[in-house]
Amino acid sequence: MKYSEALWEHFNVSYQGEFILLGVADRPRLEMLLFAVVLICYTMTLLGNTTIIVLSWTDPNLHTPMYFFLGNLSFLDLCFTTSLGPQMLVNFWRTRKTITYAACVGQLYISLALGSTECILLAVMAYDRYAAVCQPLRYTAIMSQSLCFKMAAVSWVSGFGNSLVQSVMTLKLPLCGQNKVDHFFCEVPAFLKLACADTSVNEAVLFSASVIFLLVPLSLIIVSYGYITVAVVRIRSAEGRRKAFNTCVSHLIVVSLFYGTAIFSYLQSPSNYSRDRGKMISLFYTYVTTMLNPLIYTLRNKEVHRALRKAINRNATI
Repeated sequence: MKYSEALWEHFNVSYQGEFILLGVADRPRLEMLLFAVVLICYTMTLLGNTTIIVLSWTDPNLHTPMYFFLGNLSFLDLCFTTSLGPQMLVNFWRTRKTITYAACVGQLYISLALGSTECILLAVMAYDRYAAVCQPLRYTAIMSQSLCFKMAAVSWVSGFGNSLVQSVMTLKLPLCGQNKVDHFFCEVPAFLKLACADTSVNEAVLFSASVIFLLVPLSLIIVSYGYITVAVVRIRSAEGRRKAFNTCVSHLIVVSLFYGTAIFSYLQSPSNYSRDRGKMISLFYTYVTTMLNPLIYTLRNKEVHRALRKAINRNATI
C-alpha cells in the first residue's frame, strides 16, 4: 500500500498532463522560416524514401543485400521524421505549443529507438560494402539472405532495446511541476534538464550508450573503409574503381552527416547542452539528413535510375 502511494505521489509530481515545447517561440520570424524549411524537408523525405522502398521492393534487379539495407534505412527515416514532423509543423503555427504526456513519451521513445537503430544499420551497410568490394567472389555466399535478415533484426532490436532503457530511466525522474521543454520535440538530453533531482546516473548511462551506439559502429565503419580503400586502389579497371568509389562515397557522406550531428548531441553532458545550437543540430539530423539520404544514394546510381525509368514507362503504358 505504501509503495503504491509513493508511486502515485511520484507520478503526480512528474506528470503534468501536457508539456510546452518552447522551440523558438520568442522569435516568430525564425519560427516561420523553420516551418517552411521543415515542411520542404519533410515532403521531400516522404517522396524520396517512399520511392526507394517501392523500387527496391518491386524491381527484381534491386533484390540485393545493398538495396535490402537501403530499403530498411528509407523505412526507418520515414518513421523517424513522421514521428516528429506533423506535431512540430502544427506547433509552429499554434500560440500555445503543447504536446500531451503520451505523445511526448512516444516522441522520446520512438526517436531515440530509430536513431539508435540507424547507428547499427549504417555499420551493417558498411560491412556489406566491405564484402562487395573486398570479397567479390564470395559476396553472395557471405551476404546470404538469412544473414541479411539477422543483421537487420539485430539493428532494430538493439535500437529499440536501448531506447526502452533510456526512456524508462528518464521518465522516472521527478519534474516537480516543470513542463516547459526547451526544444522542438521531446528528446532525452532536453528532457533531463527538466528534472529536479540528480541526473548524474542518467547522464552516465546515456553517455555509455552513446559510446556503444555511436563510437563503436563508427570505428567499425572506419576500419571497413580502410580495407575498402586498399582494395579499390588495387582494382586495375578504371570503370571498376569508379563504380566502387561512387557506391562507397555515397555511404560515407551519409555516415558523416548522421554521426557528426548525433555525436555532438549525445556525447556531451545535458547540463552543457547549448540551448540554440542543440536545437538546430537536432533539426538537421532529423530532417536535412533524412531528406538528403535518398538523393545521396541515388544521384549517381545507374541501377536506381534504370529502375525508376522502367517504373515510369510501365505506368505510362497502363
